[in-house]
Amino acid sequence: MLYLGLIGFPVKHSVSPAMQNAALKDAGIDGIYLAFEVKPDKLRDAVFGAKALRFKGLNVTIPFKENVVEFVELKGEAAKIRTVNTIDLVEMVGYNTDVHGVKAALAGNDLNGKIALVVGAGGAGKAAALALLEMGSTVILANRTESKGMEAVEMLRMYGECIFWPLSRVEELKGKIDVLVNATPLGMSGFRAEMPVPSSLLDGVELVFDTVYNPMNTPLILEAKRRGCRVVYGIEMLVHQGAKAFEIWTGVKPDVEVMREAALKALRS
Repeated sequence: MLYLGLIGFPVKHSVSPAMQNAALKDAGIDGIYLAFEVKPDKLRDAVFGAKALRFKGLNVTIPFKENVVEFVELKGEAAKIRTVNTIDLVEMVGYNTDVHGVKAALAGNDLNGKIALVVGAGGAGKAAALALLEMGSTVILANRTESKGMEAVEMLRMYGECIFWPLSRVEELKGKIDVLVNATPLGMSGFRAEMPVPSSLLDGVELVFDTVYNPMNTPLILEAKRRGCRVVYGIEMLVHQGAKAFEIWTGVKPDVEVMREAALKALRS
């Protein structure tokens, strides 16, 4: 039997178990995907405990995506941004499928030459920024803690034009950005239900993408729709990053529609 899991703190909001278990069933794989809430001081125990219990792989979510890099060999995008959301526990290799998830979510939008503001310099923020840079955008990375934001920008500058902007001065960018991405937990179920940026900043923005998927209609998404912006829901990133992780663990390309339907059903329940 194939054992897979998710570690994070918290994880109650996650629909990944419903999504991944639906993919396992559809693919005819005898396996199970479980979510585990792990306290920060128990992260190492959780990773190596899962390996000892013969789990094949783990997904990693808030707040551990940057912490688990010390336990694994980094491959691909994970090595570029030192952020891991998928682990092959057999080989102890860390991957970042969030970058793939962002690109798939934004597919169909011509982002070449666009100016994109990414709010948040954590794991999701670095993944979104790298994806946008590789899609041809100029990225402005805004973060509350300047040192963390600058560190992320130094890492990302190898892959395109990326600058840091203090979150406290983000209103100065009004009318100067084409794309806005929220890569903070603000608006997520269980976190503060508030906007990551002032509402006025949305004036003139073409596209708004919120990486938060639970709820689907976050305060940012609702405000963006009210102001006439095109929106991309976080569920799209979730589904596509999950599909890529599934392929890494099993060698099988899952049915993305099966995963999306299961995720949406879980969100509605």
